[in-house]
Amino acid sequence: MSSAEHLTLESNGIRMHAVSRGKGPAVLFCHGFPGLWYSWRHQLPVVADAGFRAIAVDMRGYGRSDRPLSASDYGNQTIVADLTGVLDALGEETAVFVGHDFGAQAAWAAALHAPERVRGIVSLAVPYGVGFAGSEKKAEKRTTATEEERAKGRKPSESYAAIAKNHFLHLHYFQEVGLAEAELGSQPRLFLKRIYWALSARGSLLDFKKFPGEGTGYLDVLADPQEPLPWTWLSEEDLDYLVEEYTQAGPEAAFIGGLNSYRAMDLNWEHDRDYGRRQVEQPALFVCGEKDPVLQIITPKTLETMPGRVPDLRGIELIPDAGHFVQQEQPELVNRHILGFLNRLR
Repeated sequence: MSSAEHLTLESNGIRMHAVSRGKGPAVLFCHGFPGLWYSWRHQLPVVADAGFRAIAVDMRGYGRSDRPLSASDYGNQTIVADLTGVLDALGEETAVFVGHDFGAQAAWAAALHAPERVRGIVSLAVPYGVGFAGSEKKAEKRTTATEEERAKGRKPSESYAAIAKNHFLHLHYFQEVGLAEAELGSQPRLFLKRIYWALSARGSLLDFKKFPGEGTGYLDVLADPQEPLPWTWLSEEDLDYLVEEYTQAGPEAAFIGGLNSYRAMDLNWEHDRDYGRRQVEQPALFVCGEKDPVLQIITPKTLETMPGRVPDLRGIELIPDAGHFVQQEQPELVNRHILGFLNRLR
């Protein structure tokens, strides 16, 4: 069995932390928020032992990688340049990109902006071309509204602000620099425990519409877990490691990677307008927990229309008894699907 190697690499003008394991065709794992390279701890040894080079990174703004404070440093093209820079530093021409949450967005963006470096994509939790709505009728209205807003030049943050006049919306709350940093950075363990529970299969998100837009913090809408640790997929030791890695840069930068990914939505709206529209030509696989809240709020037709945007989509796999953190909640099933996809690409 191969051992893991921790590396500090120079990529795209910053230092990035990567964990490499095994030899063979490269597989690059990209985590989301709140995640780290550690989010792939169950995938790295299995993929490496199957004859691949498994590489997991701390994305820009996370863990032991550098954490720029400005949201302008977190646009899709910048993140893609980080990832291709990691491949350059490791001497890899191409890789299969496996991404979760914002890491899935990065994988799809890499297929658009650096297609020659991407052999395939495994997207966890975030399909390509996401639309958000509560019902099909609302979805149609939201699509029309989005098109009208783009025609009028209305930025995502402006839409979030309009919604937040009626009730709390985390997308709006995260836009103000310093507000979420202070709240979440002062109670990192509480935040991580609550968000991991809320988005898991056994947890649940509180109804944002029951909370006012003003004077509500993110911790106010994340309920305390109903089960003490350890859970079947997360132990006290796991949480200890995550808290330590997030907080080593101080409270101001503890969660800056995730917060700035939300703040970069305006930047991507302006400078990456092909994202979600242009076809992705690489072979791809979509995996999602059946109880992932993302499935409950995306446009119902998103999964139906994704094959039109991703012509070589090899499958849509919904994992039972899994929420948003599907690769940690049900690692054996997820690993089986990842390996099946990888082996078909050999």
